[in-house]
Amino acid sequence: MLIGKDTVVTLTYQLTTLSGEMLEEATQDSPAVYLHGGYDGIFPKVEASLEGKSSGDELNVLLEPDDAFGEYDAELVRVEPAHLFPQDVHVGMQMEGASEDGEHVMLYTVTDVAEGQVVVDGNHPLAGQSLKLACRVEEVRAALPEEVAHGHVHGAHGHHH
Repeated sequence: MLIGKDTVVTLTYQLTTLSGEMLEEATQDSPAVYLHGGYDGIFPKVEASLEGKSSGDELNVLLEPDDAFGEYDAELVRVEPAHLFPQDVHVGMQMEGASEDGEHVMLYTVTDVAEGQVVVDGNHPLAGQSLKLACRVEEVRAALPEEVAHGHVHGAHGHHH
């Protein structure tokens, strides 16, 4: 079966930096499974590259920042008074907060705590980086009607209700 709209795709992959640093891996024991066809289960460039492939096919996809986690945006870094945070605030802590315009809820990561100030960064940790995805198609099957209706995969490695 070929990968196309409303197919369920099982992948193994390695996501690395361009210098080869391993960032994430999906193995035979824990593969990635997504519903193909514009359901936002995978980066659009990867989905387009997989279109028409079948079980056993392998490919490498170069993901520029706009294809993955976006460009780094310095405006998403904020310095706030420490009294607005829990007493145990520390570098690496993550918390939700409102965007500057108050329109969106964002995930911020604490990047520095010093002199009564806390620096939080709303960028994804991989923002601004080019990445390499090496993947192998392990399985392709037709999506079940309820998977299409719900917009995601059900079952062993998919979503459960």
